[in-house]
Amino acid sequence: MSEIYVITSGKGGVGKTTTTANLGVGLAMRGKKVVLVDTDTGLRNLDLLLGLENRIMYDLIDVTEGRVPYKKALVRHKKYDSLFLLPTSQVKDKMAVNPEQLITLCNELRKEFDYILIDCPAGIEQGFKTAIAAADTALVVTMPEISAVRDADKIIGELGRADKENIKLIVNRIRPQMVENGDMLDMEDIDDILSLECIGQVPDDIKVVTSTNKGEPCITMDDSQAGTAYRNIVGRMCGEDIPFMTFEKEGFWTRLKHVFRK
Repeated sequence: MSEIYVITSGKGGVGKTTTTANLGVGLAMRGKKVVLVDTDTGLRNLDLLLGLENRIMYDLIDVTEGRVPYKKALVRHKKYDSLFLLPTSQVKDKMAVNPEQLITLCNELRKEFDYILIDCPAGIEQGFKTAIAAADTALVVTMPEISAVRDADKIIGELGRADKENIKLIVNRIRPQMVENGDMLDMEDIDDILSLECIGQVPDDIKVVTSTNKGEPCITMDDSQAGTAYRNIVGRMCGEDIPFMTFEKEGFWTRLKHVFRK
């Protein structure tokens, strides 16, 4: 039985699309057949993160309006044969697709794919309501900053009102030294506010930026802490019991080692 995940957030810029790309690649690396559905109509970026921006012929709106079958709009990943992208339009707005259309599409995709990951627009407007409609599970992505956590709390409430009960948390861009100094929320603070099962704690990692610019998600990189964290999330999605990482703090001796390495 296929599983449909929506990756959502209240606040923009917390790494929702990056998370979608990495989880999709990670599942494909395990041999799963995966489709990523970009519903951030007008602001699509998922194709860039996967290095597929030059392969797009048709989009989600072409499919939902009946111009082409979904198989014609799918873009196969260059490296992973079992990973596909269904991109959205850059020129339409988020009202172009309604929840019923997305539910119908996802019911078709269920017949072919093991995992369907929906990249949701930020916020709680119509695009959000459409993106969550077909999901079995919601992954809420936030950062250890009070504004991001407050917005995540709002999203969790909206998911509850939409009768979405299976909701899990991913905390992204954690900076251990800032947490240690009290300049960032720690996981206990976040748990007190959100009271949600956490399946991912992803450190802030410069390799995320370089990999994004190359269209190669960092989950493929052995020397990326964020990549390791994403691989662990994928394992947990597949039912594995994986302990959370411990992050090395960027203290004086660590910085000194970096200086001598250079």
